[in-house]
Amino acid sequence: MGALTGAAKRLLVGRPLRSEALGETLLPKKLALPVFASDAVSSVAYAVDEILLVLAVGGIAFYHYAWYIAGAVALLVLIVVASYRQNVHAYPSGGGDYEVATVNLSPYAGLTVASALMVDYVLTVAVSVSSGVANVASAVTSLQGHAVAITVGIVIVIMLLNLRGLRESGVTFALPTYAFILGVGVLIVGGLFEFARGHHPRAATAQYDIHATASHLTGLALVFLLLRGFASGCAALTGIEAISNGVPAFKVPKSKNAATTLALLGGIAVTLLIGVTILALATHVHITVSDSNLVGFHGNQKTVLAQIGGAVFGTHSPIFFYIQGVTGLILVLAANTAFNGFPVLASILAQDKWLPGQLRSRGDRLIYSNGVLLLAGFAIVLIVAFHASPTRLIQLYIIGVFVSFVNSQSGMIRHWNRLLRTEQDPTARRRMKRSRVINSIGAGFTAVVLVIVLVTKFMHGAWIVVVAMPVIFLLMRQVRRHYERVGRELTPPPGPPVLPSRVHSLVLVSKLHSPTLRALAFARAAKPHTLEGVTVSIDDQETQALQKEWVERGIPIPLVLLSSPYRELTQPVIDYIRDIRRESPRDVVAVYIPEYVVEHWWEQILHNQSPLRLKARLLSEPGVMVTSVPYRLSGQEGEPFLLEDVDL
Repeated sequence: MGALTGAAKRLLVGRPLRSEALGETLLPKKLALPVFASDAVSSVAYAVDEILLVLAVGGIAFYHYAWYIAGAVALLVLIVVASYRQNVHAYPSGGGDYEVATVNLSPYAGLTVASALMVDYVLTVAVSVSSGVANVASAVTSLQGHAVAITVGIVIVIMLLNLRGLRESGVTFALPTYAFILGVGVLIVGGLFEFARGHHPRAATAQYDIHATASHLTGLALVFLLLRGFASGCAALTGIEAISNGVPAFKVPKSKNAATTLALLGGIAVTLLIGVTILALATHVHITVSDSNLVGFHGNQKTVLAQIGGAVFGTHSPIFFYIQGVTGLILVLAANTAFNGFPVLASILAQDKWLPGQLRSRGDRLIYSNGVLLLAGFAIVLIVAFHASPTRLIQLYIIGVFVSFVNSQSGMIRHWNRLLRTEQDPTARRRMKRSRVINSIGAGFTAVVLVIVLVTKFMHGAWIVVVAMPVIFLLMRQVRRHYERVGRELTPPPGPPVLPSRVHSLVLVSKLHSPTLRALAFARAAKPHTLEGVTVSIDDQETQALQKEWVERGIPIPLVLLSSPYRELTQPVIDYIRDIRRESPRDVVAVYIPEYVVEHWWEQILHNQSPLRLKARLLSEPGVMVTSVPYRLSGQEGEPFLLEDVDL
């Protein structure tokens, strides 16, 4: 079984890498951009959709507000990118927002950021892959109705690619990301060129009107609708923080390369967002939550990019299919941003004892395998629970990102204030003051946006995230308390160790076969103060036969019979051990359990697992030591040594 499992693992994730090969997995900028920026860049494919979907509540007349909303989102992207460029220079260790908040605010502020980021990383996977599948299914109608199964399968494939190692996954995701940037760039340039020529491409839905679900919106109702549209458009900011968490994955100079990649990310994201918004409004794209709201429309609505592509190039052109294909592909692969950020964050949290220690270490392929598996598992749960619906999932999105934004930028302000107290070099002080201004602007803007997102999205599903974050926070506190308690109990007291007064040994006996004789001989070799064989009497005839054979073999060890009127094996042994401990609290009870090991793994199901259950119970008993004495079948052990070979 072990060999079979190992072969399957090698096939799926590749051969193990030596620790010295860690440097080979680091990324140059040309690979780091698609690995870490694919989420932020690809969000253009659904950010404009979400803005128009919200504005459609008031009808087509409200679409002109999309200009202002897209401009505000683009400005926010540039502000956040500028702010995070300060982060990666100041904290290149990879802790990102968590490290900044922990060092400069408090450990609990860092834990708040960690809770928010963990939720958002999971949502990044769920939203990105679900959106990619939805885009492909809108073109290939035969896939509709199978979104959940396809989405889950794709998450598993991305997980396996990441388990193979960072460099290999970087190469895998580089081409689709660049292909998407090229495709949307060609779409924007081609569309603007058509308008410059005097042609006016129109989307397929341009001829249909929208049935407004809320008409005559004015005053506060209008403001709330616009803020809700802005909050939905802020999905374009997801993934920006991933670079600050992944600085260790860059080649040296790490901070400089990470900052350059951030600048490239911001420029590309803003250009694509503004370009797509311009063309969506110019081609009169109409999109709403339900087909029935498009007056006179019969059929499935296409995404904004699909409608623009069809209007500019035609729905049967190779360029149209290219754009649709790479859009669906990058939306699926954008989940890789989370697969690069979440495991690193989980490892740092495990080092600080906020998460289980299994998440701390790298696996065979020099990546944090357990973090990758955990992220994939949680994302699959969300996908199944929300039926792989991007519209439903996106309501939970971006809250965690802005919680981390606010804490991170607030922490950076304190970071610069602390350094300015001791820095004397005028040039360095000017640089620090400039960075403090940038982070102050970032903190102010992101705090306002966080309030907007919470207010406008709370009743549309965001309350789930508001509940989930404190739950994760409390769970991580409990993990930390557990490790602290274990550490205190494992710390030896001062002075020499206190030895037990006596060792009382028990050998559990079911039958007098070779494993039992081996265990008896092994127990005698340890020369305990007292030694007994213990059997639980369930069947009187078998018990009498055991006693007779015990005497006939002349075993010089007393055999204790424990009554079990309800045919239970474990509890009588536990009660007997407790009686011994009650009479002599300083005595240590050593329990020897004979076990025979079958040759093939599948043969194990033919034998009962009583020893495993008993060991699990005994390990929780104070003053008890448990020793398994294995006896391997098929003659692998040779002849067992005999009782006569060992004297007390």
